[in-house]
Amino acid sequence: MNRFLTLLCLALLAGCQPPTGEADLIVFNARVYTVDSSFSKAEAFAVRNGEFLAVGSNDSIRAAYAAPWMLDAGGKTIVPGLIDAHCHFLGLGLDQELVNLVGTTSFEAILDSLSAAYQATRPDYLMGTGWDQNDWEVKEFPDKKALDSLFPDIPVALVRVDGHALLVNQRTLDLAGITGETRVPGGEVVLENGEPTGILVDTPMDLVYRQWPVPDKQALIRALQRAEALCLENGLTTVNDAGLGRGEIELIDSLQQAGELSIRVYAMVSNTPENLDYFLERGIYKTPKLNVRSVKVYADGALGSRGAALKAPYSDQPGHYGAMITPAEDLEALARRIAAAGYQMNTHAIGDSANVAVLRAYTRALEGIDDSRWKVEHAQIVDTEDIGLFSPKILPSVQPTHATSDMYWAEDRLGPERMEGAYAFQKLLEASGLVALGTDFPVEKVNPMDTFYAAVARMDAEGYPEGGFQMNDALTREQALKGMTRWAAYSNFTEGEKGSIEAGKRADFVILGGDLMELPPRQLRDIRVTDTFIDGVKVY
Repeated sequence: MNRFLTLLCLALLAGCQPPTGEADLIVFNARVYTVDSSFSKAEAFAVRNGEFLAVGSNDSIRAAYAAPWMLDAGGKTIVPGLIDAHCHFLGLGLDQELVNLVGTTSFEAILDSLSAAYQATRPDYLMGTGWDQNDWEVKEFPDKKALDSLFPDIPVALVRVDGHALLVNQRTLDLAGITGETRVPGGEVVLENGEPTGILVDTPMDLVYRQWPVPDKQALIRALQRAEALCLENGLTTVNDAGLGRGEIELIDSLQQAGELSIRVYAMVSNTPENLDYFLERGIYKTPKLNVRSVKVYADGALGSRGAALKAPYSDQPGHYGAMITPAEDLEALARRIAAAGYQMNTHAIGDSANVAVLRAYTRALEGIDDSRWKVEHAQIVDTEDIGLFSPKILPSVQPTHATSDMYWAEDRLGPERMEGAYAFQKLLEASGLVALGTDFPVEKVNPMDTFYAAVARMDAEGYPEGGFQMNDALTREQALKGMTRWAAYSNFTEGEKGSIEAGKRADFVILGGDLMELPPRQLRDIRVTDTFIDGVKVY
């Protein structure tokens, strides 16, 4: 009997022992969407050395682990760190220095903003960004006459919201050497009576940029840190920057290594001879925060500026097909070179003609390569007969807010028949098995909750159209969250490191002020990030 009582006491004492596992952080009392393979939910998790140590119930985690930081989430929703699969991270930061023309409802409003900016600082150059003639009562491209009158002595350049058109004054045209005789393949100098109107579409824009002042190192650092602050505030822990040069990538690397930049960057190398010669020769470069293994290519322009390459003419501009920035034969040669180097090819393709050219080039270059994960960036207008060319080897990287921004005028450009393959996220998902989701900021807003709302509700901020836009191609909430986490990580070859809340993965997570899986659709855009963590460290 004494031996039995002794064993019983020892057993009871063992049951009362404090946790034996050590952690750096325990988060409990949460509604955790892990986004693991079964899309399971949890209440708590432990973090050690920047990784998720264990995930489970409040009782199981607190019984097994002790930590100096016990974070009571108060029942809030937690999701994996959000990934923007297509954006312009550095561009966002640089735009903070420009005249903000987003949301202007007339050309007169633009002129007012420019005049105010000029009076405030008297710059030697004036650049603005974000105008969209589709938001104006008169939806035609403006011309340079008013700019010439207001600013005859300084160069002025105004970037359209999609980044694929410029409005410039005569001083800028003179600086760039652009006349009525200028012809540049892959774009257009818009003329009236044989003279430039001031509108440049796609490749001729480079003639201006070559003459524009280049930001110095300190300006680039400020831009990167400003962009990071905006991203962390919105729950982004990884950004895919769609086009960076060698110097910019090396600067990001140095800031991350010095602890001056926390966010993870998947860098797409801009398609220039110098960049390709340097990076493709050296192979994949990867650190815990930086991943360089892809090339960003432009197949065509944008639909809003009628630069997207279409199989048939624009419905609202007979005889105009848009233009290929990179011809089909060049795409194929480039694809073979990138494939041989073991890099991923990520190509901007908006129009149906551009998309099929990219899909065919990819298919030929990837013969015999099993795990390529090459991406078509935007995949905006795809002939329904060509959607089957997407596959687990060729993935769509789409931006849901483009659908709700363009829906007011897209059918005017395309006509009703082509709309079936426009913004066709569900069809693309069925063909490839996943979709990677992004914003394309600063073309659209940084907030990934706008992405989620546009993906599932397909409505604008006012709830238009009632019932949603082409809802047969909406994503489910589970698909949308996967597209912003697990699937985006897969498209970056990092699904083993992040994209879900699972033991052994990096402790990137976001605490939200609302449950994105339960709230009514119109309330999704109002969800705000309360906390952002990278490697288990609170960065916002």
